[in-house]
Formats: sequence, structure tokens, C-alpha cells
Amino acid sequence: MTDARHPDYDHLQQAAKDHLWLHFTRQGQYADMDVPVMVRGEGAYLWDAKGKRYLDGLAGLFVSQLGHGRTELADAAAAQARELAFMPLWSYAHPPAIELAEKIASYAPGDLNRVFFTSGGGEAVETAWKLAKNYFKMVGKPMKHKVISRAIAYHGTTQGALSITGLPLLKQQFEPLVPSTFRVPNTNAYRASEITSGHHDGSDPEAFGRWAADQIAIAIENEGPDTVAAVFLEPVQNAGGCFPPPPGYFQRVREICDEYDVLLVSDEVICAFGRLGHMFGAERYDYMPDMITCAKGLTSGYAPLGAMIATERLIEPFLADKASFAHGYTFGGHPVSTAVGLRNLQLFEEEKVLEHVRENEPRCRAILERLLDLPIVGDVRGDGFFYGIELVKDKATKESFSDEECERILYGFVSKQLYAEGLYCRADDRGDPVVQLAPPLICGPEHFEEMEQILRVVLDKAYSML
Repeated sequence: MTDARHPDYDHLQQAAKDHLWLHFTRQGQYADMDVPVMVRGEGAYLWDAKGKRYLDGLAGLFVSQLGHGRTELADAAAAQARELAFMPLWSYAHPPAIELAEKIASYAPGDLNRVFFTSGGGEAVETAWKLAKNYFKMVGKPMKHKVISRAIAYHGTTQGALSITGLPLLKQQFEPLVPSTFRVPNTNAYRASEITSGHHDGSDPEAFGRWAADQIAIAIENEGPDTVAAVFLEPVQNAGGCFPPPPGYFQRVREICDEYDVLLVSDEVICAFGRLGHMFGAERYDYMPDMITCAKGLTSGYAPLGAMIATERLIEPFLADKASFAHGYTFGGHPVSTAVGLRNLQLFEEEKVLEHVRENEPRCRAILERLLDLPIVGDVRGDGFFYGIELVKDKATKESFSDEECERILYGFVSKQLYAEGLYCRADDRGDPVVQLAPPLICGPEHFEEMEQILRVVLDKAYSML
């Protein structure tokens, strides 16, 4: 790498340290080291302020579906800003929001025809919970307000979404949170024996999936069916490192929700818009939710936008005279954002993005599964362009890292060294230590080859540190 530092590099560094509060970041680590500053993106690659190139192995944050530097999306934003830069959706509408809602509804399964726009994913989850509670009050079941979600699952950082989240270490510093949320086991087949206390070892995925789904019915019975409003589930659970659903899992969950009149919310903030090779994860796994929450890939990151998509059943009480869903956001359905979202989905069609993901998934999976020959790699799992690589101390026993080893190896070495080697991805220990990969959907086998080569070098070195 040649030294091609940004002309304002020194000023940017000092200003970042003095004024910019980074998200989910240990601010103190930058007291004696530079803040990584990204300045440019093109295709599947990013460049920092020192001129170094990185393969974007996380699509920004599961966002940049069409890659970086897409002038078509920038032009769509500029054109809309010149015509109508802002108008709220509070009793008024504008063409890009109308057209994008129509486009999203055309992709959504069944009669999920009603699109409520938000600024992002956390707000979409908030909207879904509020709608569930409001809906049941309007149809004469006012006690139904509780939510069930899965252990380790992440659903957002706002007070309601954080309450639904199943990660205690993310929640305790903000408690007390919104009450009435309850957790059930997740579908981590690699850890099935631990999750089920030895009843299932994951070798029979369908039986494990049935067991995991049935825990939702048990939780509903324990809380009282007349008090439970909704179940929030991701098609592929992200936190913990990509847990795909076992065969039959969502079909059984749908049966349970129908039996107890509980709404099934498919939280697709990550999984929607091509990440799994379909517009929606519910389509890939063949189940029918009552609501879908989405964001991220809706605009490929070129503008902030999220949405809650609901069935006709859920809007029906609000169509009565003088009825209103007393909820909304200033920037939800922003004209510029919805114009970008519409152009983004048009490009999906023009460039056959979904087909590209489905065609390349087997090859990309096979490339990453080569890493299973490393003693530190216990599991490689995921679907579409969304994978988790679980790291272990002992492959035979599946023994995980201690807290000290996570700190020293996962964060102290793996995370930093992957970045130093030119791969932007995520090393995380929410659950067990994993490396998460979710590259732009324009990537192909050559990009996965590059990821595998970098990961192999870094993880091989990491094992020697155990």
C-alpha cells in the first residue's frame, strides 16, 4: 500500500476523538491509536483515509446489498431532493412513498399489503409491537400485550426493541426496560445438546426444530394465551452467529400462533431484500407471518429507511370511521429515502440480484466450509450470503473460549488482524465466539475466495495463541 493519506487526516483524527461518539464502541481504545476512517467505497471494497483497501465482508452492517459507489442510487436521491426534499406521511402522502409501498407489497407474501414506513429497523420493531397491542385492544382482547422472542436474539436498541432482545449484557445497563417480554430457546443446532439439556444433539434437525418450536407453545401456556400478543423471530437469527431454522420449524410456529391467536412477526431487518436469495426470508423458508419488519437492504444503505408490513387483518380495525393508529416518525417514509428504495428494488430486478445470490450460494458456502479443516473452526453455518463461523477451543468437545480468551484472542487479535489483513467483517461473542460474514449481494466466488484466504491465515495464527 502506498501512503495516500487523506489531506485532512490529522484534523479528522483529532476531531473524531474530541467530538464523535461512536456506536457500540470502546471509546477509550482510541486514546493511543487512530480511529479507522473510511472515505470511499466502490463495488465490494472500501478505502480508508490512509488509502488502504478492504473487502467489505459485512456489507457495511448487513446493508450494502448492491455495493458501494452506485451512481444510480445517488442520482435518484438528488433528483428527489430537487423535486420534493421533505414531506411527512402524517395525513399526507407523496409519490415515492406510495410507489415504494406498492412495490414492497407486490413482493411480500400473502396479503401483507400494508406498509408503514419508519427511519430504520429498531423503529420497525417498535411499530410492530405497538400495532400488536393496539390491534388486540381494538378487537376486544385488551389483555394480549406480551411478546415472546428467542435467547441471544437481537431486535434493536430502542426501549421496546431492546426489551424484546435476548442479550442480557446489552440490556442490564439500561434497565428497567419495558416489561412483559419472555425468551425461548433459539435454533443453534451446533449447540442443540446444551440447549435441550441432552434431549437432542442436532443430528435430527427436524426433531430439534419441533422441540424448539414447541417451547413457544409452552411459554404461551405459562404466561396465559389471553395475555400473549406476538412472537418475534428472525428467519435466520443473527446474534450468536447465524442460526438457520431447522426443517419444519416455522411451519410448527405458525400452527402454534394460529392455535393461540398470537401474531407472528418475522423480523427481517437483516434477512429481507436478497440476503437469503429472496426478497423476504419468510419466502425462503415458506411460512406466512402476520407482520414483517425490515430496513437495511431496502435502500442498500444509500438513505435511512425501514418498514413494518402488515396483513389486511391488522389494518381492518383502523379503517373504521375516526379510528387511527396513533404512531409515526418525522422521517419515516422520507421522500428521498423512498425514492432511493424504489430505485434500489428496480435495480434488483434489472440486475437479477436474487438469482445471482441463489446461483452463487452453493459455491460460496463450499469455499467457506474449507475452513472446517482448521482446529479452531467448530461450525460454518448460514444461508444465502449470510454466514457465521463459530470458533472453539476444542473441536472434539465443542469447548468454547473463556471470557479471558475471548478478550485476548477474539477482540485482541482476530478482530484487529482481520482488519489489518484487509477484511472488514465482525468478530463477536454474543453467545459463542463467531466471525460473521454478509458481503454485498453483487459478490461472487472470487470475493469468498479472498475472504477464506484471509480468514485462514488469521484463524490459524489465533489457534496458536490458545
